[in-house]
Amino acid sequence: MRPIIYVVGFLGLIGLGSWAYRENYATQDALRQVSDLQDEIAVLRESLAVQRAEWAYLNRPDRLRELVTLNFDRLGLFPMEPTQFGAASDIAYPAPDALLGPPDTSLDQGQSLPALTAPDAPEGQP
Repeated sequence: MRPIIYVVGFLGLIGLGSWAYRENYATQDALRQVSDLQDEIAVLRESLAVQRAEWAYLNRPDRLRELVTLNFDRLGLFPMEPTQFGAASDIAYPAPDALLGPPDTSLDQGQSLPALTAPDAPEGQP
């Protein structure tokens, strides 16, 4: 009986050792993936910072003003003035009746809509 216990214990030890071996390598692989993702995030953040800096550089007011003056003949751009904007009271809104549309005349004067009835209940239910 004692040799069977030794064999079962030895096989259990081998099984636990192989499980620990696989878990160790799975953990190392997961840590490597996390590290790669963190590196990719850092590269993307740096790229985003560079793009924001380029955007800020290209949208400088003095640069845009110079581009407008250089291309004035071709674009015809003028500075914005308060007189270019209107007031909300200047908008002509339609009358409330016009929003509803014409009345529905699909039914003749004497007709009415058909009555809705509930379906018959199955037997045994009220």
